[in-house]
Amino acid sequence: MNFENISIRGLTLPPFSILCATAVVIISWILATFAPTQLRKLQSSTLKRLIGGNFLGKRKVYEIIELRVYPVKSCRGITLRKTNMQMHGLDLDRQWMFIDAKTHDFLTIRQNPRMTLINTAISEDGKQLILSVGDEQVRIDAYPTRDWLAQNLTLIPVKIWSDNTDGYMYGPEINGPFSRFLGQEVALIYKGPTDRILATNAKPELLGRSQSTYFADQMPLLIASDASITELNERLTQKGEKAITIERFRPNIIVKGNRAWSEDEWLTVQITRPSSSSANEAAAVKKDAKPIVIDVVARCARCQVPNVEPTTAEKHKHEPWNTLMSYRRVDEGSKYKPCFGMHSVPRSEGEIEVGMQLEVLMETDKHKILH
Repeated sequence: MNFENISIRGLTLPPFSILCATAVVIISWILATFAPTQLRKLQSSTLKRLIGGNFLGKRKVYEIIELRVYPVKSCRGITLRKTNMQMHGLDLDRQWMFIDAKTHDFLTIRQNPRMTLINTAISEDGKQLILSVGDEQVRIDAYPTRDWLAQNLTLIPVKIWSDNTDGYMYGPEINGPFSRFLGQEVALIYKGPTDRILATNAKPELLGRSQSTYFADQMPLLIASDASITELNERLTQKGEKAITIERFRPNIIVKGNRAWSEDEWLTVQITRPSSSSANEAAAVKKDAKPIVIDVVARCARCQVPNVEPTTAEKHKHEPWNTLMSYRRVDEGSKYKPCFGMHSVPRSEGEIEVGMQLEVLMETDKHKILH
């Protein structure tokens, strides 16, 4: 159909390009009038992206190829085929962490790289979290009730970075094996009832809503692309270094990318089932199932945790830090740290599975890390 020459009852309509431009003006007015603060701030770059791609039908769609959760902060993660997206992030992700038993300060790989050798797993029935070091194994309830927590554990104040929050502390029978393994007195805690309201790039006045997370450093989700880790590994191997796994960056959602670092520009994405799903798969999905919409709020500025090899706890003196520093200092808000992965916050909940699609709805060239 020739859109340039459509007429109705002898009235020639404007060229299609003019119609598109008119639509963009209308969208701009809507964003300026009704959108939350963050979208108003980013609207000009977003509209530019819409005009250049998605608005004219060039959908950017990626396949989810891996899902990972890290039940205990800084310990080994679990690869899942299917799980649930919750407002706090993926189910079970970073709901526990270790603290110094005396100071109640939170512990990570930064202080004790051996934490990455503590393995986590979910029991076959999905009801227990299994923690193991060497031949020692500890099992705890994966979904403890508030009544059980109150009756069996001690609620204590804890601090993670600058956030004052709380957690339910387990006793010596749970903590003993890990204290011996880590060479210091530690205590395992489960996230308490006090919310950790998101700050920096996801503070309520920017996000447009108040939302919280468990024991993640900043945001409920980290999304990464295999195209970006592949490009980084090419640079590492050219320098004579070994390729590394994406596990070092501890992402939750890994997508199959078609261009390295394209995720830098994402602003809003949604997760849906592919349109080619079989009839049986479609029948299994609830009729009211809706896309999971996610706000991509900032790039993730990296420390040197990725220098630690997860399977050995050995820390490389230079890599991949040096290589990333040479070309991934790309955010004005993080001039002295490189970036890998995107901090994200879900707007909605639902089932998420490997093979589902991540579609980019809006993009921006104005991401800047706030502190």
